[in-house]
Amino acid sequence: MSHYATNWAILQRGLKPATKIVLWHLCDRHNPDFGCFPTQVRLAADCEMSVSSLNDHLRALEEARLIHRVRCHDPQTHRRQATRYILGFEDRFPDPSDEEDDCASEPDDGDDSDDPCPDSGDGAISEKSPKPSPNLAGFHLRNSETNPVREPLREPVKEEEGARARDDRFEEFFGTLLDALGFDTDAGLPGWWQGWPPREHVRRWITDLGLTEDRIVAVARDSRSTHPNPPDGPRALDRAMERAANATSNPKLSTDDKRRKRGGKPADTPRASMDEIAGFYAGLVNGDGYLPSNAISNTVRNAMLERKLVTAERLRARGVA
Repeated sequence: MSHYATNWAILQRGLKPATKIVLWHLCDRHNPDFGCFPTQVRLAADCEMSVSSLNDHLRALEEARLIHRVRCHDPQTHRRQATRYILGFEDRFPDPSDEEDDCASEPDDGDDSDDPCPDSGDGAISEKSPKPSPNLAGFHLRNSETNPVREPLREPVKEEEGARARDDRFEEFFGTLLDALGFDTDAGLPGWWQGWPPREHVRRWITDLGLTEDRIVAVARDSRSTHPNPPDGPRALDRAMERAANATSNPKLSTDDKRRKRGGKPADTPRASMDEIAGFYAGLVNGDGYLPSNAISNTVRNAMLERKLVTAERLRARGVA
């Protein structure tokens, strides 16, 4: 690393940001005694770009007379060696009229050079140049991308299959629920049980109230014992589902105990005032928790509006008429 070289790179102006990053990393790899000769793979990794993009920026730097590249080969094996980069501030930087001949090599103007190469009889093996090049493809051919995109096949397919399986299972459960409510799915369904809104409403019984699918079906089947006709939409079952959720969270409290608890209320217990009732329900309306649309009576709604505890817009947003 050369501090002088990196400072020199920072002072250069008129370069694109990515081109200047390449120049800075070149200077960061410069050694004052031995020069600058990082491999293209190392330099591309430093700059976080492909070898193809790196060569474009190196060409721009050379055209701007900020670097000079010298391609080096082993004189005996003819294998490609790391390119030597001569930086613009170095004494060895050639004048435009001079020809550099370092490392017993020829000037390097990129992996897709337009300079003619020896005719080896093997034909052109570079992606860009139609001219023949030496049979050194394993060492210096231009690589279009050092990090090719690989299509992830297994995980998205698994996620898609899992989502499809969950949807199919829910549709099967929704059909069982309709059967428990006494609907003939073959003959068609009423409008309030069609489409995605009723399905989303039923999903909230699971996510918000914590009911299982079997419990929901059982509650729906029990509701037919007191209501001869199927309910007009899932909202008509909200009260029953809430009672089932409360019973599930308090399993020791039986139905008789709950009735006895409601009926055994002492006569001298003071009733809540309308201010207290309005304040309680205003907290539910202004909150974000689950709120059935039929949980608030018109009297309580008017009381909240009169006391300015809620706004009409908030009531409509929460589904309260």
